[in-house]
Amino acid sequence: MRDITLGQFVAGDSVIHKLDPRTKIGMMILYILMTFLVKKIYFLAIPFAYLVIELVLSGISLRYILNSLKPIRFLLIFMFLLNLFFTKGEHVWLDLGFWQLTGEAVLQSCFLAVRIILLVAGASMLTLTTSPIALTDGIERLFAPLKIFHFPAHELAMMMTIALRFVPTLMDESEKIRNAQMSRGADFESGNIFKRVKSMIPILIPLFVSSFRKADELAIAMESRCYHGGEGRTRMHQLKFRLADLLAILITFAFVAVLIVLLVLFK
Repeated sequence: MRDITLGQFVAGDSVIHKLDPRTKIGMMILYILMTFLVKKIYFLAIPFAYLVIELVLSGISLRYILNSLKPIRFLLIFMFLLNLFFTKGEHVWLDLGFWQLTGEAVLQSCFLAVRIILLVAGASMLTLTTSPIALTDGIERLFAPLKIFHFPAHELAMMMTIALRFVPTLMDESEKIRNAQMSRGADFESGNIFKRVKSMIPILIPLFVSSFRKADELAIAMESRCYHGGEGRTRMHQLKFRLADLLAILITFAFVAVLIVLLVLFK
């Protein structure tokens, strides 16, 4: 649980950290688009190269990215095996009668696994290099044009950021509760799956109580500071696009353009 990086922010003074949050959100959307445009595994080298460049420029340790992949390792294994069993192909590597392992199945399994890894790593880069407050302001400004349709841009941005921010807090809280229960003799490892699920009740109930208490404390703190939503709200730091933001968007578009050209030429 301590390895979960979703919602964590690593302070820094890198080029990526200094970018406008709207720019980073746009870069992430284009990065996701690049990843989903790819249909063959070797074209994933383009989004992979983009992610490596962003990682180097941000100064974020590779350990954070690897930790972000730990919670989905079982999902990756499950999807890998599922595609091995249900993807058909012509190049048979192993024939057991009731099941054939084909080269196409192995390639498809690797492709989907690498795509998910790139998506999770790219999403982690956004939260690792953008503070929750900056992320809130960026989302709100992007949704601001929808206010003419009475869209609650500020409220939505605030809820999303608070939820994201409290993920590591709740994970840390659950770890403390688990250790406290284990010190009292609780056993979470032995027994069948039903017994293990039942043994999680002493963790879940205190965690829910703690979550509601934290939510109530947060609401009281916001009201005591005269928070009444986004109407008339001022900001200490105004968001401004700079030359670095323009260059970052242009470079991202260049990667997308190169990928599209390669997909057209080698389809």
